Amino acid sequence: MFRFQLVVVILLFAVCAFAAPWVSLGPEGGDARSLAYDPSSPDRIYLGTSSGELFLSTDNGSTWARFAHLGPGFDYVLDSIAINQKDPSIIYVGAWSVEKPDGDVFKSTDSGKTWQALPGMKGKSVRAMALAPSDPNVIVAGALDGVFRSADAGQTWTKITAENPELKNFESIAVDPRDSQVVYAGTWHLPWKTDDGGKTWTNIKNGIIDDSDVFSIIIDDKSPNTVFASACSGIYKSDSAGSQFKKVQGIPFSARRTRKLQLDPANHALVYAGTTEGLWRTKDSGTTWARISPASFIVNDVMIDPRNPEHVLVATDRTGVLVSRDGGNSFAASNHGFAHRQVTALVADKENPERLYVGLINNREYGGVYASTDGGSQWQQLNSGLGSRDVFSLEQAANGHLIAGTNQGIFELASEKPIWKPINTILTETEKTVPNPKRRKKSDPKTITKKEWKKSELTGRAFQVHTTSERWFAATSEGLYRSLDSAKSWNGGPVLGNKNFVAVDVDHDSVLAATPEAVVISHDGGNTWEPITLPPFANRVHRAVFGADDANLWLTTHMGTFHSKDAGKTWEHVMAGQPESNLSFVSYDRTIARLFAVGGSRRNIYESKDGERWTLAAESHWSVRNVKVSNGRLFAVTDFSGVVEQPLNQAASTAAGGGN
Repeated sequence: MFRFQLVVVILLFAVCAFAAPWVSLGPEGGDARSLAYDPSSPDRIYLGTSSGELFLSTDNGSTWARFAHLGPGFDYVLDSIAINQKDPSIIYVGAWSVEKPDGDVFKSTDSGKTWQALPGMKGKSVRAMALAPSDPNVIVAGALDGVFRSADAGQTWTKITAENPELKNFESIAVDPRDSQVVYAGTWHLPWKTDDGGKTWTNIKNGIIDDSDVFSIIIDDKSPNTVFASACSGIYKSDSAGSQFKKVQGIPFSARRTRKLQLDPANHALVYAGTTEGLWRTKDSGTTWARISPASFIVNDVMIDPRNPEHVLVATDRTGVLVSRDGGNSFAASNHGFAHRQVTALVADKENPERLYVGLINNREYGGVYASTDGGSQWQQLNSGLGSRDVFSLEQAANGHLIAGTNQGIFELASEKPIWKPINTILTETEKTVPNPKRRKKSDPKTITKKEWKKSELTGRAFQVHTTSERWFAATSEGLYRSLDSAKSWNGGPVLGNKNFVAVDVDHDSVLAATPEAVVISHDGGNTWEPITLPPFANRVHRAVFGADDANLWLTTHMGTFHSKDAGKTWEHVMAGQPESNLSFVSYDRTIARLFAVGGSRRNIYESKDGERWTLAAESHWSVRNVKVSNGRLFAVTDFSGVVEQPLNQAASTAAGGGN
């Protein structure tokens, strides 16, 4: 054990320990997965997310701070937080990966200052976890491949489910408050129970509709024979320790899923049900129910203040943390300091750099575009006319209008009219054979060819829009399009047989465009095109841009960054100062004559003045998507945590004129 402690890898990086003073700007809110309070100090609340991030509030959920990052990447969902009731400095977090059947159980013995991944649960996709109320050294975890139990505070683990094809895909766990040998476990199919620590299991399905995913199980600690189970088919209650269930009525039937059940600690007749269609509440042990939130809320967890049951916190998808101080009769957002949104693009207004715009994806009615007039301190949603569309790119045209490339076409926002309007008209020149109106004699042709314009709409995904005063270009899933009239109309389509364009850049009359598999270039404003031979092994192109001139080309690919000094005739694999693979972004900022790139397993930011020497500009510890420089500030757009920023002179180099 002593040897293990010497080599344990600490997977926590406290925010205060970062070398660079990154500041989170938001927009606040987003996906919140789990909540848990410190029993010795309930003002201290932990918040789990879906990217390995753990947040902490020390003021009862009023404000939050990024506290820890658990796991090697950004794909861990932290659905389970368990705190030792006798020693709250001991905390466990269960995690599962959204990218593969992987996961961990993490443990801290110093209130979260440091963490270790428990070796006995390495690689387990942990979907539920609980400490035994009668013995906090007993931990039970439900994973995709079974139920696991530790009797020594996580030092060793035993799989307690037999090799039964039904005993898999566990989603919920509860331990009897009187006897740690009694465990209830819900699967993607039905619930199970063991009375002897896992030696034998019983399928407790009586009264439950067959093939019900069981998301949550809770036991009344004052009356342990009373058990509630929530499933995709409804909510069930047993007064016989699971021997027989009865479906509770009161919630109208629909496709909702009840992800979380929570008993009021002071009044066990009051139960909250967090569903994919809002938060519901019963005051009579499930006889009647009422929805107490909008139906659009997707609830992942419910936490009740043990000192004041009127104070309720709810973790939701897209809307972050909600707080009620009147027992659930009303709710308000409580996300100050918590930002967990997927931002794709940032624009700083050309006239007022304190006015920022960001585009979001995967937020539906809570997404679109957000605007800040104070440099990112406060944000307002600006999506009227966008509906629930995802925004892949943002651009500010010469006239100041905002241009958004979305998953359903291109939209424009004029500053004087805060409603997005579609600008998706495609004009295609066609030829049509018609009777010759000037035919006077038999020798005249009977028909003539008439040219006309056919009108259609661009409805595909617009991944990037690039505007200049003369021409606009749009890289879309339907092809590459050009507009010569500020997007009153577009023309284009597949180029040299390539259709799914993800990037486009312009340098005077030269245009560079890329699909994941091909790159094309034009030197006459998009009238004619030439293919560019990709460097060997440069598969999965993410970005293609011009450098200081139109002969300097830069590609970021799955196999790293490539540079050409002769307009794509020859290529060099960038090796000095950059990771050798997994580069996702590159840009050239002409205002400060600086190149920036993002990539590597840690998604760090790199920069170069001359393209020859690259340095680590900022070790972000965020999952960075792209970067933007404006008014001496380096903005990082992240996959999950909104926008973060730092003064540019705090990075590896200073502003224009700084050393490399």
